[in-house]
Amino acid sequence: MYNENMNAKDLNLDEKLILLCGKEHSMSLETLDGKLPSITMSDGPHGLRTFRKDENGKSKAVPATAMPSLTVIANSWNKEAAKTDGGVLGDECIDNGIDLLLAPGVNIKRSLLCGRNFEYFSEDPYLAGTMAKSYIEGVQGRGVGVSLKHFCLNNLETERAMQSSECDERTMREIYVKPFEIALQAKPWTVMASYNPVNGVYACENPKLLTKLLREELGFKGVVVSDWNAVHSAYKSLRAGLDLRMPYDKNNYNDLKSAYEKGYITDRQIDDAVDRIIELLQKNNTSEKKACTPAESRHGYAVEIAEEGLVLLKNQDNILPLKGGKQEKIAVIGYLAAKPAIGGGGSSAVPTEYDIPSLSDALRCRCESEIGYEVGVNELSFSNAKDAYSLAFGADAVIIVVGEGADKFYEGGDRDTIRLRAEQEKFILETAKYNDNVIAVIESGDAVDVSAFESAVKAIIFAGYAGEGVNEALADIILGKTCPSGKLSQTFPMSLESSYMKDCIGDGVAVFYSEGVFVGYRYYDKYDIPVRYEFGFGLSYAKFKYSDLRVVKTGDTDFTVSYTISNVSSVDGKEVSQVYVRDVVALVARPLRELKGYSKDLIKAGESKRIEIKLDFGSFAYYSTVYDKWLVENGVFEIEVGASSRDIRLKQSVKIQSDDSMQPSQNAMFAMIG
Repeated sequence: MYNENMNAKDLNLDEKLILLCGKEHSMSLETLDGKLPSITMSDGPHGLRTFRKDENGKSKAVPATAMPSLTVIANSWNKEAAKTDGGVLGDECIDNGIDLLLAPGVNIKRSLLCGRNFEYFSEDPYLAGTMAKSYIEGVQGRGVGVSLKHFCLNNLETERAMQSSECDERTMREIYVKPFEIALQAKPWTVMASYNPVNGVYACENPKLLTKLLREELGFKGVVVSDWNAVHSAYKSLRAGLDLRMPYDKNNYNDLKSAYEKGYITDRQIDDAVDRIIELLQKNNTSEKKACTPAESRHGYAVEIAEEGLVLLKNQDNILPLKGGKQEKIAVIGYLAAKPAIGGGGSSAVPTEYDIPSLSDALRCRCESEIGYEVGVNELSFSNAKDAYSLAFGADAVIIVVGEGADKFYEGGDRDTIRLRAEQEKFILETAKYNDNVIAVIESGDAVDVSAFESAVKAIIFAGYAGEGVNEALADIILGKTCPSGKLSQTFPMSLESSYMKDCIGDGVAVFYSEGVFVGYRYYDKYDIPVRYEFGFGLSYAKFKYSDLRVVKTGDTDFTVSYTISNVSSVDGKEVSQVYVRDVVALVARPLRELKGYSKDLIKAGESKRIEIKLDFGSFAYYSTVYDKWLVENGVFEIEVGASSRDIRLKQSVKIQSDDSMQPSQNAMFAMIG
């Protein structure tokens, strides 16, 4: 039995160094022959990825509930849904003997091409951070820990272990560190350092990141763990503030021992890291863990959360919802309609034993219409196209499911385009010649260029990677049993060429964050660039009216924003309202608007609801590199309330004058370098 009061002073040097180096061939930590409690880890973030040996000693993946991807969670704009999602995953961890989930990822979606974007929340730091915070609260509320990742500036997969992310201090703080700062409020057990160098120094060996920023400024008290095989120098990583090197590598042990003997690392540095690891192990109290949702009910949550995150992008002539009556003929076409893309590849791939119904079967269970199915274009083959066209010709509506699977979105690689395969685009256009009522469903890990077929279809639903409940969720949305309420957490540009993101891959040595703080919608707003679908956009079957904006000052830089949303339709629906802040006369370069608050609310037909959002110092501040602190300019700010970043419904100006604010004269002096 282990000693609950054990600390580093109770261990010899060899034991300490072993503890700092993980455990051989295992997703677990060293227990020093039972002196310390065990802890077992699993990949995430939208389902467990664990393995067990079968009767033949062969390692087999253990089936798990495939929850919606973090992108779909973010598209829900629903913090409670994120918390519920985390709770389900926590329950799965308990059932499978997992103590620490290696999730969530809050890296900003800087590049549209990043192969791991489906594992991340958003292009916006506030949305990403707040959704991650709720997700963490859900997981850790079950007594299971998380690993907040990847710290930091890991925004692509191409040469991720080699390319240095070259980024100025202000941009790093405002955009790329901010979601970590917000998520840290949930007190994750661990933070995972990324593979890449940051301004020339590997993240795992960067004292400015791990000690000065993460620990001293952001106040993180837990264990900092490396990404797998991300450590280049074990002793440099220790000096930088990294506690745990994963997985076990004897070279790391030898490096630490040699460095200690040479005086490169101290007893204090070793003991501090060891004590944090011991505290992590002792925190893992299995007796306090309890699964709150039975296994048989978890799929239901997967469906409900997927419904929250499906985004209706187009609905010409109100073709949706379909009536689903006996006289209606619905054609369902597409390989993915039968075998949906539920998630990406790599370490986050989720094996599921749930028998996912086809979209056609899900529709049949929910309506009386005649439902037909044809595969149409199967990957690159048009072998079944004629049958699909024939089916489409005789239907009242056609649902075509297209998209990209794990061959396009996976750990270690990036996309080369945001367009669908040419064969899929062509097939949609050809099908539209046989039927005027085509509904396109897109399954993809991130934004898609729909310009090739948008005008040819009546409706578009972006499903993302919605997990094992995708087809049931789609059927509910299509038939109007659920009113769509998802909104985009990522801008859909007109094309890759219209975005700075086409240049985000780097040159193999470095990738330069030259756009500064103008990431995502901030970039398109700054240069007044048209987009296909803006950040925060999503249609509903309900119609909402915004009115009566009031902004009440409660402190020097504290305000309460309230407004009324009325459902002026005959359909119950949920509306995502968004609060943006704009510095009207900024003396440093500021975005046109920045998201600082949001709320998702159920408003029944004919009813109204009063919404209240709190703004504080952080809602108005920018990071000054001159003073190395967050500052607020004195002056006028505009509070904007809207249904999206480009659909602003209400505005009101406020004046800020604070002793903690930077004076305009000072700002003007340092405008070029601040």
